[in-house]
Amino acid sequence: MLKTGISIRSVLLFFVIAMVIASCASRKEVVYFQDTGDFETLVNDSGFTSKFKVDDLIDIHVSSLNPEASGPFNLFRGMPGAGGQQEQVNYLVDQAGEIDFPVIGKLKVEGLSPDELRILLRERLSEYLKDPIINIRLRNYTVTVLGEVNRPGTYPVNGEQITILEALGFAGDLTIRGVRTNVLVIRDFNGTKVYNRIDLTSKNVVNSPVYYLTQNDVVYVEPNKSGISSSSLDQRASIAISIASILITSTIILITRL
Repeated sequence: MLKTGISIRSVLLFFVIAMVIASCASRKEVVYFQDTGDFETLVNDSGFTSKFKVDDLIDIHVSSLNPEASGPFNLFRGMPGAGGQQEQVNYLVDQAGEIDFPVIGKLKVEGLSPDELRILLRERLSEYLKDPIINIRLRNYTVTVLGEVNRPGTYPVNGEQITILEALGFAGDLTIRGVRTNVLVIRDFNGTKVYNRIDLTSKNVVNSPVYYLTQNDVVYVEPNKSGISSSSLDQRASIAISIASILITSTIILITRL
């Protein structure tokens, strides 16, 4: 009877230990911004502004108080009138970093921000239009998120900027197997790839040069060591649950034999 009682206590002890192991994911592995304090303020001084690159597709619309005067500066495709659908033509930044703008001709836009391009166009249009209104939008602004995220893919960006946190949000956040301390951002500068890594567990992530993503950036989340060795946290928990099931079954059998 005593021997059986000791066995039951041992089984229950092993069961408790197994459940603790299953629930003990390391905080350092999964928690973002671990070094932040209460009511702490951190100013982002990166001064990020998006710049146009080669192969960008730019939507530029010019308007003024005189629609007839501003008309020649907007190109459309399609048949006007009679229910015909017209679509404004976008401007592709060529390999020389230029766009071919109506009337004005070639404009060097590579390396300019939307505001800088707006100022340039306003100066060049001043001899044709009075107080022109210039709307500029990047049409093919996308970022790609790959690796240990819940929804890897390429995502369009509607505004002029996006943070890496927002991009990961589009992708459904990192999985439990994703390495949060070493996220890779691949950035292209006219055919030259630049690789940067970012630590999502640190509050200083906001001051990283890749905290704000540029068009066509690729974010890659690598698997942790457990994932690489096919012994991930998920699998560890599954094994622990399996062990717990076996121990519960053994306990029931021992109890029924008392």
